[in-house]
Amino acid sequence: MMKDVSVTRTLPDLLIEPVVRLALAEDLGRTGDVTAQACIPEDARFSAVFSARQAGVMAGGAVVRIAVHALDPQAMVTVKVADGEAFEAGAVLIAVEANARALLSAERTALNLLGRMCGIATLTRTYVQAVAGTKARIADTRKTTPGLRALEKHAVACGGGLNHRFGLDDAILIKDNHVAVCGGAGEAVRRARAFAPHLMKVEVEVDSLDQLDEVLPERPDVIMLDNFSLDDMAEAVCRVQDSAFGPVVLEASGGVNLTTVAGIAATGVDVISVGALTHSVLQLDIGLDAG
Repeated sequence: MMKDVSVTRTLPDLLIEPVVRLALAEDLGRTGDVTAQACIPEDARFSAVFSARQAGVMAGGAVVRIAVHALDPQAMVTVKVADGEAFEAGAVLIAVEANARALLSAERTALNLLGRMCGIATLTRTYVQAVAGTKARIADTRKTTPGLRALEKHAVACGGGLNHRFGLDDAILIKDNHVAVCGGAGEAVRRARAFAPHLMKVEVEVDSLDQLDEVLPERPDVIMLDNFSLDDMAEAVCRVQDSAFGPVVLEASGGVNLTTVAGIAATGVDVISVGALTHSVLQLDIGLDAG
């Protein structure tokens, strides 16, 4: 059974509502849900529950509430499982009593978003448990579904993961192509340090121990070890620990999956970033059942 995680950050409705309304508009098309209009009386009421077909971790209760309220502002939506809580197959996640047409029209949008978010939270929790007992933390990346980044990153947090930068304006992250244009990793960090305000972090990606040695004297806040072997990763940890250039966070990236993540964590790195948390996740199976 997966352990619950306390989710102290909430996702503001202001971020959720535009995403949900766009998804609803895509589904409703030009004339709305013609099946509901044809078969369901206009004033009919419907009580139903969003229930889990498999075990997982909750993320996205607010998304369902907003989707249903967008079509029936008077609907009663009761979230039974809080974001970050684990649940078993068969669990009732959310109970709804609403106008029948509205609830049936919102059903697929709500299930699509809830299932994806719970899938991300569940996969993240699996990675977090795989590195338990080490100091490594699991982080997401910007490899998110366009338009869904706020929802997907919240789901990572629900699973116990860290959020990497949200966008290009959060922090400076120098990648291999930046280094190529600048003429060297050390030079790129020097330029970044001169540009960055005092609260902005500077991270640089390196692909060899030689590059690590080049950037350490420039004192980046974070160094990303890109596709390092386990031996080289462990050596990088030792070199940073023995360095006279101050504390540096080491982030491992590349080749991370559930088979490799424990070995990566054992090298002593601080953070392991995993693009698969959002770009390769499977939707968790959740259904809407009459209740």
